[in-house]
Amino acid sequence: MLVSLKDGAKLAGVFLVVCCAALICTMFLSFYLDVLAIHRAIVTEGAESFYQAQVSTAKVVIFVTGGCLLVTSLVMLLFYIRHYIDVHKKELGILKAMGCGAWKIAGHFWVFGCSVFFGGAVGFAGAHLLIPQFYRLQNKDHILPEIVFHFRPLLFVYLAAIPAALFAFGSVCYARRKLQSSALSLLREQELAVGKRPRQVGKKSRIFLADLQKSTVRSKKILVFFVWFAAFCFASMTQMAFSMKDLASEMMGVMILLIGMLLACTTLLLAVTTVVRGNAKTIAMMRAFGYSDRQCSQGLLGGYRWIGYFGFLLGTAYQYGLLKLMVYVVFREISTPDYGFDLPNCLLSLAAYAVFYEGAMYVYARRMKKLSVKEIMLT
Repeated sequence: MLVSLKDGAKLAGVFLVVCCAALICTMFLSFYLDVLAIHRAIVTEGAESFYQAQVSTAKVVIFVTGGCLLVTSLVMLLFYIRHYIDVHKKELGILKAMGCGAWKIAGHFWVFGCSVFFGGAVGFAGAHLLIPQFYRLQNKDHILPEIVFHFRPLLFVYLAAIPAALFAFGSVCYARRKLQSSALSLLREQELAVGKRPRQVGKKSRIFLADLQKSTVRSKKILVFFVWFAAFCFASMTQMAFSMKDLASEMMGVMILLIGMLLACTTLLLAVTTVVRGNAKTIAMMRAFGYSDRQCSQGLLGGYRWIGYFGFLLGTAYQYGLLKLMVYVVFREISTPDYGFDLPNCLLSLAAYAVFYEGAMYVYARRMKKLSVKEIMLT
């Protein structure tokens, strides 16, 4: 079998994103359903307002966070499938030349859905470890009657089994669409633009490097999304986590911070790793023509810098707008701390992001330096 379970295990990014989505959705769905069960026991007006605020919060978190993570995992899964087909074009072409149909080959891609199943299962289990403490913090002032947790196995079906089946089916269909090329085209290993030598414009090195930056960014637009999303998650989640101490609880702040850092690291490293691997021959050619390691790094990775900082700006605006909505719309009937834009926390988050992003670029620049020209050209 061309696609094995070992290949499916490489989808660590999809696993982590789905795990975070299942964790959050399990916690807030359970809380939402258990809070609904105590509605009849509420007798005071203050408790009713607090109850409505908790229900609204659960709905917002489930739809906004869960939906965002679901879309992200779908994009990452499709990217992995496309990347796998690009890397294994020759093997796939041989199978088609031997008479294997596109549907028969694509059928093996169901294993990519396993990452969704295991991610959902781990997130579901992790949520149940945190739920007791989460329930106590949500009702720490005992405004509501005691909220009793009820284990619901059906949530596992909705958050792990069904998404895994849908993602597996989607993987097969998407692979079938990508395998419509003829066997000859696959055997020739026709590369996407990212693997081609950049077109030189003018004679000066700086013009060539500027053109290389543009062509690298344009070659795989989905990597632009990953770099942007990494910065967006870093900005929104870190700044939101700083505000949770006053608006919710320290536990919620720590959880948001960890999820944000996990998503940012996963998506940024995925994008940069793909750029470096896809342009290995370009790096070898540049070094052969006398370009320095710094110029190679600037030419291939420099074009993503402004995308990252633009994503940080949008992430900052998003978290401010979301928290403003939560405070003044969801919690309008109960007393909550006044919320305004926190400039010191924003600057602290920006400094941390700069260290994170520039540190990642430095590490990959050093990795480029270690690439062997001989080994690259022989592959």
